[in-house]
Amino acid sequence: MKRQVKRTILEQAKDWFESEKKVVLARVIQTWGSSPCPVGSYMIVNDKGEFSGAVSGGCVEANVIQECLDLIKNNNSFKQLEFKVADDNAWDVGLACGGEIKIYIEKINS
Repeated sequence: MKRQVKRTILEQAKDWFESEKKVVLARVIQTWGSSPCPVGSYMIVNDKGEFSGAVSGGCVEANVIQECLDLIKNNNSFKQLEFKVADDNAWDVGLACGGEIKIYIEKINS
């Protein structure tokens, strides 16, 4: 089942490339404690803010999407994001699970 989900996300990325949209891949690279999505989970985001997949079960997706859009806007290639329960903004972004996650975002080319 997981293989089918990944294929669907990759097919979506291909469709976005073909319609000349810019695409960013967000990947969970490290977790600690409670985390809804394991290392290796990913989502894609295009320059219109559309997305497919998940990196946190919804708790920080809005923030990750905004970071992906900023990456495109500022013409950067990659960035590492870190969400910790100890951060002042942990509750603001919805990281109420008590865990920590690191997410790597990078622009991908067709």
